[in-house]
Amino acid sequence: MKRLLDQVVAEAGSVIIGKEQTLRLALTCLLANGHLLIEDLPGVGKTTLAHTLARLLGLQYQRIQFTSDLLPADILGVSVYHRGEETFQFHPGPVFTQLLLADEINRATPKAQSALLEAMEERQVTIDGQTRSLPQPFFVIATQNPAHQIGTFALPESQLDRFLMRIHIGYPDAQAERILLGGEDRRRLLEQIQPCLSLEQLRNLQQQVARIHVSDALLDYIQALLKFSRSSPRFHHGLSPRAGLALINSARAWALQAGHPQVLPEDVQAVLSATVAHRLHSGSDTGLEEGSGLAQFLLESVPLP
Repeated sequence: MKRLLDQVVAEAGSVIIGKEQTLRLALTCLLANGHLLIEDLPGVGKTTLAHTLARLLGLQYQRIQFTSDLLPADILGVSVYHRGEETFQFHPGPVFTQLLLADEINRATPKAQSALLEAMEERQVTIDGQTRSLPQPFFVIATQNPAHQIGTFALPESQLDRFLMRIHIGYPDAQAERILLGGEDRRRLLEQIQPCLSLEQLRNLQQQVARIHVSDALLDYIQALLKFSRSSPRFHHGLSPRAGLALINSARAWALQAGHPQVLPEDVQAVLSATVAHRLHSGSDTGLEEGSGLAQFLLESVPLP
């Protein structure tokens, strides 16, 4: 399985150059059956990364361009009255897919953003009093621009908490940028990508992730991380039990990629920032410290078991 996952990362690396760690984190998130938030400046490849993952996983996917005038019905769907049959017929929205790309999610209003809450948490939507299940598997890959940019609406904490991971791409290094500038158009490369995983293989991998062993000593380490985040004045509030479960699931998926038969402390350390940084807030009066800095402080403050 490690060889298969390495192939997925290698294929993605032919489009997203020089970002192996980022690609592995993104794949880890989906193997753990979680939703992924990609936050960075415009033009660094957020949407391209999302498209690449969708094609490599071979899943049905839809893209929604989030804008300030987007309505919940544009995401979930709407019931339309048919005069001849004298009935209402439901027309499903783009959320009824296996992989939903929510592009620039923080450019939509909070009302539109909230339309995804039930879908992300329970893999279902309730419309006109009727609950409809979403296809399985169901992933949301959302991209967002930094909150300081014009025309953005900050995601509420309840929405952020539904993303298993938040990752950043960043600028490419000089060598990778040279290849980008002188190479083939990324859109053409995307068209040439073939799926590396079948739906059955993906489900099998997710089942294997759930079976990765977590020792009592490792659970002690994760509990120590949670306890420190709740007791240190550096943090506005501590990590929730759901954050602890997210950390375990992410570490299991990372361990599977690394070929480890059980979760090791270095697996937890590899995914900690991406898994908890968006759940941490500074306890200082200014509140200006970024989540990644808080995650690093947490990592350095709790000794290994």
